[in-house]
Amino acid sequence: AMRRVLVVEASGSARALVRAILEDGSFADAYGGVEVTEASSGFDAMRLLPRSKYDLIITDINMPDVNGLELIHFIRRSEQYRSTPLVIISTQATERDVERGKKLGADAYVPKPFTPELLRGACVKLLGAGVDG
Repeated sequence: AMRRVLVVEASGSARALVRAILEDGSFADAYGGVEVTEASSGFDAMRLLPRSKYDLIITDINMPDVNGLELIHFIRRSEQYRSTPLVIISTQATERDVERGKKLGADAYVPKPFTPELLRGACVKLLGAGVDG
């Protein structure tokens, strides 16, 4: 089955990059396709989450309205998404930030700027083996 990923990130170019990395070639093929939905803010994400089922959520921390940490808190308290794997991508990657994110329920922390390999690696761990695995 195809995997659905929600990417929550204020920067359009950063969202496009994440989309390209995940929807691209062999990574997507391993899961029978990856479909990325973009949210440009935490508020946007909160609006989208109840309407769909996502297999993975990727969020930045610094966003104009609802920040990433508040969003993670919301997600972890929701019946539907309590156990959905969650990756933080952020330029704020001090040990304290990483600790806070993980304490709130993030499964992985990918510092920006990141390589495609690094992001895919975190996602593979969380999405499990693909179709052939």
